[in-house]
Amino acid sequence: MEDSHATCKILIVDDSRIFRSAIEEGLRRENDIEVVGSVWNGIKALEFIKTSPPDLVTLDVQMPEMDGLQTLQAIQEFNASQSAQKQVGVIMLSSHTQKGADITVRALQMGAFDFIPKPEGVNLRENIHNLCQQLAVKIRQYSGKQYPKTAVRKRISIPEPKKKAELFPATGGIEAVLIGVSTGGPKALAEILPSLCEKLETPILVVQHMPATFTESLAKSLNTKCRYTVVEAQHDDPVLARHVYIAPGGRHMTVENLTDDEQPRIQIHDGPPRKGCRPSVDILFESAAETYGKKTIAVVLTGMGSDGTDGASILRKKGARIVAQDEQSSIVWGMPGSIVNGGLADGIFPLKEMPDALAAIIKRQKTKVTG
Repeated sequence: MEDSHATCKILIVDDSRIFRSAIEEGLRRENDIEVVGSVWNGIKALEFIKTSPPDLVTLDVQMPEMDGLQTLQAIQEFNASQSAQKQVGVIMLSSHTQKGADITVRALQMGAFDFIPKPEGVNLRENIHNLCQQLAVKIRQYSGKQYPKTAVRKRISIPEPKKKAELFPATGGIEAVLIGVSTGGPKALAEILPSLCEKLETPILVVQHMPATFTESLAKSLNTKCRYTVVEAQHDDPVLARHVYIAPGGRHMTVENLTDDEQPRIQIHDGPPRKGCRPSVDILFESAAETYGKKTIAVVLTGMGSDGTDGASILRKKGARIVAQDEQSSIVWGMPGSIVNGGLADGIFPLKEMPDALAAIIKRQKTKVTG
């Protein structure tokens, strides 16, 4: 954060006084984070926001009188009347229950910046410490997005999707589309997957950084929006056309040719995290490089860090196409920015143009193969 934005002002909203106090105490140790308020429900939160808008709200999913979704909607209505510099961000704090996960996914698709699952262990002090550490990281992610550093970054020209797609030489028919995504992913996927499923017949494999339970909720939500069948992937699932497979939270997903005459199948395993991530985009991409080679398009969307870059490098050496989301439409331009700055991107597109761009690439490849 820049000196002109030395602190990020936080409002804590939770119906547990003990929990609010513990978070406030934990964040007090962070020099660049200031807790400016602590309230017990959404109604009180809105009163506070209208008189003294914070930069960011930590919002409990389940609260009396006005729950997390209702409060988020009201905050968005408030934001609609504010300038871009005065928007109030939201980080959801969610239980691990299926209901909590379902509500959290809806909140993320509505525009919440991110979420943190509430700790479940018996050691309350250790749980709060871990939660505050995670929360501080996400607060800084949000603050970095709102108030980017002034250092000049290498600018990348953004091509027109269809024109860029026409420049791609044919490599053979595309047999799989791979998507890696993290922060901002549920909203991005809800925006592009329905359109992709209208335009493509190709199976789509997705790694979204999320814990267990939440990916099941994400798959269920997206399944109601898409023409394809959208599922949380299971071990040994065959990879079928007109299907979207989402890696299960907290587990790695690969795609393998187990025998010469069988179609590829999904494998799920509990290997160690890669770059702190499980599921890992790199691990999916690397397996797809062996299974599909050049008959693949890999898409890297919004997210923090560089997961996907190593795998994309391997895919590109096999002749696969690599596409990244542009900076302006990304919630966090970490993962796609790493692809672009590493010289791996064949195309860089705004999120809303991604479905047409991918469809154009696949049509081009198919025409070259069959023409």
